[in-house]
Amino acid sequence: MRITDLLDKRSISLTAKPADKKEALDQAIELMSKSGKLADVEKYREVVYERETEGSTGIGEGIAIPHGKCDAVKAPGLAAMVIRDGVDFDSLDGEPANLLFLIAAPNTKNNVHLDVLSKLSMMLMNEEFTAALRGASTVEEFLQIIDDADDEKSVDERLESSSAAGYRILAVTSCPTGIAHTYMAAEALEKAAGKAGCTLKVETRGSAGAKNQLTAEEIAQADCIIVAADAKVPMDRFDGKKVIERPVSDGIGKADELIELALSGKANVYHAAGDKETKQETAGGSLGHRIYTQLMNGVSHMLPFVVGGGILIAIAFLIDGLMVDMNALSPEERGNFGTITPLAALFKNIGGAAFGLMLPVLAGYIAMAIGDRPALAVGFVGGALAAGGSSGFLGALAAGFVAGYLVLGLRKACEKLPEALEKLAPVLIYPVFGILAIGLFMTFIAEPVMGTINSALTAGLTGMGETSKVLLGLVLGGMMAIDMGGPFNKAAYVFGVAAIASGNYDIMAAVMIGGMTPPCAIALATLLFKDKFTKEERESGPTNFIMGLAFITEGAIPYAAADPLRVLPSCIAGSAVAGALSMLFGCTLMAPHGGIFVVPVMGNALMYLIALAAGTGVSTLMLGLLKKKVEK
Repeated sequence: MRITDLLDKRSISLTAKPADKKEALDQAIELMSKSGKLADVEKYREVVYERETEGSTGIGEGIAIPHGKCDAVKAPGLAAMVIRDGVDFDSLDGEPANLLFLIAAPNTKNNVHLDVLSKLSMMLMNEEFTAALRGASTVEEFLQIIDDADDEKSVDERLESSSAAGYRILAVTSCPTGIAHTYMAAEALEKAAGKAGCTLKVETRGSAGAKNQLTAEEIAQADCIIVAADAKVPMDRFDGKKVIERPVSDGIGKADELIELALSGKANVYHAAGDKETKQETAGGSLGHRIYTQLMNGVSHMLPFVVGGGILIAIAFLIDGLMVDMNALSPEERGNFGTITPLAALFKNIGGAAFGLMLPVLAGYIAMAIGDRPALAVGFVGGALAAGGSSGFLGALAAGFVAGYLVLGLRKACEKLPEALEKLAPVLIYPVFGILAIGLFMTFIAEPVMGTINSALTAGLTGMGETSKVLLGLVLGGMMAIDMGGPFNKAAYVFGVAAIASGNYDIMAAVMIGGMTPPCAIALATLLFKDKFTKEERESGPTNFIMGLAFITEGAIPYAAADPLRVLPSCIAGSAVAGALSMLFGCTLMAPHGGIFVVPVMGNALMYLIALAAGTGVSTLMLGLLKKKVEK
């Protein structure tokens, strides 16, 4: 199959004059529909637009390659536009696009067309080829230029034949769709390596699977590996090698820089961490970013224990609440609430076991993000001591970071040991001295200091007056909407989880309602103010009701990203109001997740729903007032 087999004369325009990126996409989609290869034009349009939200397909040098793969495509196809005046396409280099190829790929197992499309992607890296296309005066000339350049050699054959054995540098490229960017990054890296006078082999991980795969022998002999990918790449095989990890767009636009860094020897050594790879920032990264990444490694591993255990414990309280008359219980029996009936005791026991692992897992995986696998055990012990002592959540945080850097220090100290002893370090020296050191730290430093802070914080939260609690709810609710899953959101959520562990259930209620409000408001606004949203936004809007009610704040992110100056203030205001009202109404929540589905274990559930409705209403009205009408 040749590239011109996918092009229909009716799908080529040499005189396109779109006013903006959206119009350019719409015109290209209209050209594609003329070829008869689309079963559902609107569905295909949605997929193309959705791909653009992941990152612009304007790859620079005046070229754009938007694409969509879905069931709405009957047969693989291409549409082409020459835009002589150029159009702003949010390209990686900031330059206007004047040559656009739109790709339509069917969602089938037969991916023979992908090799053809990837071949075109690589051909577009040739400046003489693209200049000839821009200068074509007729559609026939345009097709002939492509046909003359099409040598029928596949992408991976090209990559294999262009390099010699004994590669100094290896690379892996991959993008979410695996159609264009994967192969363009491979071609750009290959060119950059050629200019630098070094050998390079590239493994491409496209829609048709991994091609030109790197062998264990090649990895062992290579000086450095470049991973330019926006999709998951198997990383364990690179353990102990110098690795540069960047987005696939850097593989296209910054290939020379990546090759230069690989040859400089300044790339960081990659260390695999069991089932979850630990990424090292090869370009350094700020201290704050590294600390946040390490913290999130602990939080992400902790959440399944928190959510699963917390909800089971909440169910235990619900069972006793339904089956036992609280007024008939003695003070001692009330202290055992949640374990009075056998069924409640079963749920409480299982949930408590999971919830009890929260702090050890948090500390262990923070430590592992810093000091790799040897730090896991040290962090676990520190977290267990925090859980069993008075320092609690704050102590576990300190234990995680201290344990990680303790192991890094031990590793540095063991580098000077004789080889025989150095081999024993991971199984003997690190665990023994690491666990002893973290134990001493927790006993004599963390427990006295963090324990005092934690106790004071718990007492302060418990003794807060109504006004102070309303203010706290307003702040926490607003934080949940600032970045919708980012650092502010996570900080508020972690604070709510810590409060549950300390027996304060009103804080988690304010946190969760703050996260539920933005998607609910977006969904309602798309129904009430239709002229303020695009067709695609209106169609996907109602799904945000489900996401919001399930406490998935991230459903609002595409809308916030498209219009941050208007959407974010609206969402923050509504979430702050909802959080404040939750505190004012005395609502409580024992479960750390679940949204509307854990209403039975909420305290003052009716008022909680009223608070959610009020916050949603505030955000919805602000969206209607602030957002501008969409120009048709």
